[in-house]
Amino acid sequence: MYGTNSINMQAKLMTQNLAIPKIDSNLEDAKLKEQTDAFESIIIKMLMDNAMKDEKNLFSEQNDPGDKIYKSMYRDELAKASAGSFGFSEMLYDFLSRKN
Repeated sequence: MYGTNSINMQAKLMTQNLAIPKIDSNLEDAKLKEQTDAFESIIIKMLMDNAMKDEKNLFSEQNDPGDKIYKSMYRDELAKASAGSFGFSEMLYDFLSRKN
């Protein structure tokens, strides 16, 4: 159901011979792909965090205070760089971009 404001606005646009603005579908597709890649990077980061949870330091017995933060940031960048290549993003993009 359309409200009276919507109908009045459409009528005004039609009388002024103005086209109703359309959303660029290519832009929407690019943003959707960007978001599905971001989601895949989160999944990859979680997998890497879990896989490297018990990783031992090779060169010293004690961990530096920033060691955990540095390793987490490193895994985050690895996940972002490899996003889009594991297939999760492609599968999610295909599912969300259906026009049914």
